[in-house]
Amino acid sequence: DPAAGEKTFQVCAACHGPQGMAINFHHDEPEPPEYIPTIAKEDPGEFLSKAHWGQPGHPEMPAGDQLGFTTQDYADLLAYLQQFPTSSPLTEGGQMYDKWWKAAVVDEPQGEMPLWANADMSQAENEDEVPEGAETWRCSTCHGWSYQGEFGFPGVWDAQNKSADEIMAALTGQTNPDHDFSQFLDADRLNALVTFIQQGLVDKSQYINDDGSVNGDASHGEQMFAAVCTRCHGTDGTEINFHEGTDEPPEYVGNVALDEIWEFFNKAAFGQPGEAMPAGLNMGWTWDDIADLAAYAQTLPTSK
Repeated sequence: DPAAGEKTFQVCAACHGPQGMAINFHHDEPEPPEYIPTIAKEDPGEFLSKAHWGQPGHPEMPAGDQLGFTTQDYADLLAYLQQFPTSSPLTEGGQMYDKWWKAAVVDEPQGEMPLWANADMSQAENEDEVPEGAETWRCSTCHGWSYQGEFGFPGVWDAQNKSADEIMAALTGQTNPDHDFSQFLDADRLNALVTFIQQGLVDKSQYINDDGSVNGDASHGEQMFAAVCTRCHGTDGTEINFHEGTDEPPEYVGNVALDEIWEFFNKAAFGQPGEAMPAGLNMGWTWDDIADLAAYAQTLPTSK
């Protein structure tokens, strides 16, 4: 009974989203993305085992038997989850736009992107913020988190009105041979980028003010943060230092929300490339919800 399975799944939805699509289990593997519905459809025996006993190495995942699930509950869960897709091109594409080699788990590109030679360095706020090396290969570096373009390069905002074939031609070097990502990415990953460009672009200026503050309900954002984000980031967002292992100053959720708010919106909506971070859109969040989360995140400490 899928309807009964939906009710049973509520205990799982807090991490995995209402349809089980928020966390990609292959986030750090070069295999196609895998979500709960993927396992439910392709290997129902494995799904039932994990639902019964939990996931090895993840004690935070409750075992169904400990929760008192019955045989019928497991059957209902399986029926509910087998209704959903096994991939999420929109959120996967959003992560590709962020840092495609992390999202696709392929080798980091070497040297600078060929078109970077045309960059207008006068747009850099200071010399320390001039991208170099692999950073010049990120879609977001040239096309911007606002999608309006950076360093003299065009944005992708108008590209959302182009056909899939036109966008694919631009991504695979048919429009410009120096903009060929087919040498790094397979067809599924490229199609995910196309989906993101056609369906995932949002005018964030309706939420982000000129001074970087956010028009959102911080009290609601606090509830969201407590329900989903604290498991990894801690109650004040300082559990994970994003610059750990580097010579850069520590960076926490609060730093990103204050200093890189446009990027924050992308990560909250689509997830962090290469990490098991839930994609907010697959948690059922709206862009208004994400603005609320961002408003609260800007109140978090920027140091321990």
